[in-house]
Amino acid sequence: MNCSNRLARVSACPLCSCVPRNERVTRQALLPPRAGHRATSYLCFTMQEILNYIGGTLAPARSGAWLDGFAPAEGRVFARIADSGPEDVELAVAAAEKAGPAWVALGRQGRHDALMRVAALVERDLDGFARAESRDNGKPVHLAMEVDIPRAIANLRFFATAILHQESAAHITDDQAVNYTDRQPVGVAGCISPWNLPLYLFTWKIAPALAAGCTVVAKPSEITPLTSMMLAERCMEAGLPPGVLNIVQGTGPKVGAAITAHPSIPAISFTGGTATGARIAAVAAPMFKKLSLELGGKNPVLVFADCDFEEMLKETVRSSFSNQGQICLCGSRILVERSLYPRFKEAFVQRVKALRVGDPAVASTDIGAVVSEAHLHKVLNHVALAKEEGGAVLCGGHRVELDGPLAGGWFIAPTVIEGLGPGCRTNQEEIFGPVVTIQPFDTEEEAVQAANGTRYGLASVLWTSNGSRMHRLARLMKSGIVWVNCWMLRDLRTPFGGMKHSGVGREGGMEALNFFTEARNVCIKL
Repeated sequence: MNCSNRLARVSACPLCSCVPRNERVTRQALLPPRAGHRATSYLCFTMQEILNYIGGTLAPARSGAWLDGFAPAEGRVFARIADSGPEDVELAVAAAEKAGPAWVALGRQGRHDALMRVAALVERDLDGFARAESRDNGKPVHLAMEVDIPRAIANLRFFATAILHQESAAHITDDQAVNYTDRQPVGVAGCISPWNLPLYLFTWKIAPALAAGCTVVAKPSEITPLTSMMLAERCMEAGLPPGVLNIVQGTGPKVGAAITAHPSIPAISFTGGTATGARIAAVAAPMFKKLSLELGGKNPVLVFADCDFEEMLKETVRSSFSNQGQICLCGSRILVERSLYPRFKEAFVQRVKALRVGDPAVASTDIGAVVSEAHLHKVLNHVALAKEEGGAVLCGGHRVELDGPLAGGWFIAPTVIEGLGPGCRTNQEEIFGPVVTIQPFDTEEEAVQAANGTRYGLASVLWTSNGSRMHRLARLMKSGIVWVNCWMLRDLRTPFGGMKHSGVGREGGMEALNFFTEARNVCIKL
């Protein structure tokens, strides 16, 4: 068997012993199991080192310290991660500054070509990336195969191509002067990405930065860093110039804080929790850094009686529980017109009970593991709080215990709660797990008031066949995205971001390219 993962240290697979202990191998180590073995053995090693990528090379942290990397479905350590610190960030910034002039000089076409080569290699190894993402995050393999990795590839290709079409405005000033807008990359960009959609959101940040001509110091989540190092390996294979992309593994307080505070990083793009975003802003704003913050959400789903019921039901189950509810865009508060509420409640709970919680490597699994043991307890504590507040758990609300190799996994049954008012903590605080509440409403005004009645404003979903209502309510929703009769239907050209405590700035399309550049006005007298 040809197991491989360039520069990764591996030991023998306990099921098939296909790699001699301590042997260094040179390619992908992400293989389906041998005949007769459980599908959970989709990674053919017991331990891996996840390294920094600085100046074009892979290396451990300067301190020599390591963090444990857990497989959520197994509840055990399967990797050790470079526990980096400010000294590693300093090396990464120096490498990025050194690489900057040549990367800009390469031009838009040259940067396009480099990013397209990286995208092609990720696509070549899509299966391996998907299996790695699943083991590192706990999500079903088929979800990573269908959504996460294809979207990461699309991000690289979209921004590589978009930079070729970025416009520059020009104005004639009363026959006196020509004014035009010149955009230049900001320099070194700091990109900090979350654990829920690891490669998907990592590329969502680094791709526009690199396309715009920035060099990058990036920090993936220390909870799910595996595919970021795999991407680094593909960058090396694609011939990406050393120092153009630097990936520093480690924790937020050590690595994230060092990136945020570094005086040579003038722009920070962050996706994560609102509290962390506030801390980043407190440091970066007084330094007059550019900030793009994509933060938390408590997204409402408004269901009117005139909707296409079957389509709504299918998509609302999906929008509630995709990726174990660990997507910032998931609908966690479902508001249903009272005349439809009894029918919706019965059908929705029945569909949710039918969702299959289990082995992420099995194609029939709907719900995988949540990302960490701490997160499992956080979600279950929220369910307990809902009960204290008077909520009734209609289904789920408990840990699911599997047998065999997954006996220690962090699985939660998808949960539906009713009987809570809009002002309770359960309907105000972000849970970020497979938990939703359902509530009836009587009027449009009541529905909109409840939908807008949190500090968040990231996304909302509206289900109705009334064309006038679609436009009227869409304009009243205080959220950065309003989906009407759909969910997660994305066009990468559109702006993405939230209102209120859900963030600052917009990502996607030309908004992202503009963020990573500085605009100057050039005025030439005629």
